[in-house]
Amino acid sequence: MSNPRIYQADPFIINETVKLSDDAFGHLIRVLRLTTGDLVTLFNGREAAQYQAEITQVSKKEASVVIHEKIIVENESPLNIHLGQGISRGDRMDFTLQKSVELGVNTITPLFTERCGVKLNGERLEKKRQQWQKIVISACEQSGRCFVPQVTQPILLNEWLGQETSALKINLHPKAEHSIMGLPLESSDNRVRLLIGPEGGLSDEEIKQANQANFHDVLLGPRVLRTETAALTAITALQCRYGDLA
Repeated sequence: MSNPRIYQADPFIINETVKLSDDAFGHLIRVLRLTTGDLVTLFNGREAAQYQAEITQVSKKEASVVIHEKIIVENESPLNIHLGQGISRGDRMDFTLQKSVELGVNTITPLFTERCGVKLNGERLEKKRQQWQKIVISACEQSGRCFVPQVTQPILLNEWLGQETSALKINLHPKAEHSIMGLPLESSDNRVRLLIGPEGGLSDEEIKQANQANFHDVLLGPRVLRTETAALTAITALQCRYGDLA
C-alpha cells in the first residue's frame, strides 16, 4: 500500500523534524493507526512538490515526523479554471467541489442565485465555507495535487459577474449556438471563468446579466443535466479543449 498522503500548511525542510498538525494527527494516528517508523507523504499546498517523511515520535495528543525527501510534482493543468457555482443543497455541492478539484479546477466561488434555495449568513456561512475548503483539501490528498484550490467567500451572483478578469467567460445555456468544443474563441491567457447555476438553473434575468458581463453561452448537448453533472461535464470539456485531458 502506498504511503498515506496528507496536507499540512507548513514549509518543509529536508532532515527537519516537524510536529503534525491536529488534522494530520487525527487522520494519520487516530484513524489510520500509524506509529513510529511508518512513512507518510506530506504537501503544503503552496508548491509543486510533496515530501516523504517518517513518523519519529507518537504520544496520545501529538506526533512528529522527520522530512527525508522532496519530490517535484508537475500535474497541474495549463488551464486555470475559476468555477462560479450556484450553491446547491446538501451533498450535491460537496460532490461538485470534490470532483471539480480532481478534474483540475483552481478556484471555486459559491454563488447565491435566485434559485439556490440555501439560506446561510454570518457565522454559519463561514463554517460552511470552511467545510467546503476541507472537502477540497481531501480531494487534493486523494488526487495527487500539490496546490490546493481556494474556496472563496460565497457572494451574490451579480458581485461575481462584476469582478475584473481577463479570462474567457462561459455560461451554460440550453439554447446556445456553440458547444464548448466548438467555441469560436481562444483563451488568451489560459484562464476561464465558468458559471454554473444551482438546481433549477439560472433565471432569465441572471442569464441576461451574465451576457451583459460578456459571458458566452455554450451548450453541453441535447439533454438536461443536473447542476453537479453540468459542472463536471463542462470542466472535462474545457480540459479537453484547452487543458491536459487528451
